[in-house]
Amino acid sequence: MCGIVGIYSQSPVAAEIYDSLIHLQHRGQDAAGILTSNERFYSKRGTGLVREIFQPADIEQLKGNIGIGHTRYPTAGSYDIADVQPLWIGSPRGIALAHNGNLVNHKELAKEFTEKKHRHLNSSIDSEVLLHLFAEGLDEGGYRADEGEGFFNSLCQAIMHVYQQVSGSYSVVSTIIGKGLVAFRDPHGIRPLVMGERVQADGKKEYIFASETTMFYALGFNSVGDVQPGEVIYVNRAGEIYRRGLMQKEFSPCIFEYVYFARPDATLNEVSVYRSRLRMGQNLARYWKKTYPDIIPDIVIPVPFTSNTAALSFAHELGVRYSEGLYKNPFIGRTFIMPDGQQRSRSVRYKLIPQKTEINNKKVLILDDSIVRGTTSREIVKMIREFGAKEIYFVSACPPIKNPCFYGVDIPSRSDLIAANANVEEIRQYLGVDKLLYQQLGDLVEAVTRRGEHHINRLCMACMDGCYITGDITEEKIAQLGQARHHSRGEEKV
Repeated sequence: MCGIVGIYSQSPVAAEIYDSLIHLQHRGQDAAGILTSNERFYSKRGTGLVREIFQPADIEQLKGNIGIGHTRYPTAGSYDIADVQPLWIGSPRGIALAHNGNLVNHKELAKEFTEKKHRHLNSSIDSEVLLHLFAEGLDEGGYRADEGEGFFNSLCQAIMHVYQQVSGSYSVVSTIIGKGLVAFRDPHGIRPLVMGERVQADGKKEYIFASETTMFYALGFNSVGDVQPGEVIYVNRAGEIYRRGLMQKEFSPCIFEYVYFARPDATLNEVSVYRSRLRMGQNLARYWKKTYPDIIPDIVIPVPFTSNTAALSFAHELGVRYSEGLYKNPFIGRTFIMPDGQQRSRSVRYKLIPQKTEINNKKVLILDDSIVRGTTSREIVKMIREFGAKEIYFVSACPPIKNPCFYGVDIPSRSDLIAANANVEEIRQYLGVDKLLYQQLGDLVEAVTRRGEHHINRLCMACMDGCYITGDITEEKIAQLGQARHHSRGEEKV
């Protein structure tokens, strides 16, 4: 659950990297970093929100026309400053990297580096292992002095070295001293990585690679598609671009990006997040009419803000009024990505305030994008009851989430997931609602894939259907990875 960005420009990039991270803040609120380069690296990292970490003086000190940035919520590692990206290594030449995703075999690779290759790992995150593998591959391939086709071939060999050893999800932006900007994506394309282009008055082109397209318009970039699964793209210091597909497996981007994680104005894998959410609401409303043909709510209320789009189309399909019956304080962070469960539950009443005139004595249908732990949903239902709702129905744009995610979304353990431990009726009773309805899995897939030249083979839905697309996650591995994640956060075993 991170946001990454890399920019190649004709002028200093630090300010635009900063602006990009502001646009990616929703992807991680715990830490952020910027690294720029010319003949050396310039770096600033810190914990907290982007606007809290960087001051104007910091941006002025980050020199260079090539840079990468990262905003972080940790699904692996700890909350220490040593675990904040971008990371860099001094050999060969100097390589820096920012990574979004999770390596399934992180522990095995880390053990090999420390015990067999006698490398020191300064952090607890999988991104450092990825950096060492990349550097090792580049070193073994023979570091070339040129910045053209010869170096690109060595670069491809180094990234193939990564592909052959790493299991999991990884979208990566990297800068190499004296060479340029690099972007690559895992062979399944699990985590997103988009590309933009900007043409200057003199005809020279500048490039951006990012987790989402959300900053493209503000910075003057035009979207030119996605970094493809298993593809590497290299922009040298002269602005020449090289790209090559190295290894593509079944294209399986994460479905939860469309359900919840990505901003609605983003386009990922040639699919509009906003339009896919409209279709989610439409499909869910049709399922509601089929399941409860005689029950029509007075109003449809979204759990803001990620559910607004689906709720809008749901209400339209039912022919009832859409109401923003919950006001959200925008200055309190998203509860789903807050690390502490008690803090998450307590913050619901701080950030969401019901509007009594929209709720009192009405049959209220609440639409949320998903039900993960159930604690937030239950608290919302309590508040709606307190404000005089006559009946409460609850619908989820996402099917039941029953399995942990090990590809980059913070769904760490079945013990945390209400749908893994209770059936729909039991969940309904726990939430305290009169009716509960989940989206059907087929309808969710249809909503995402209905439009767009996306070439998606199969969406990654492991958190819903238990099918881990890398094919190497067993029940034993699930337990191992779950315990490791809880341990890294200082939590008790589950």
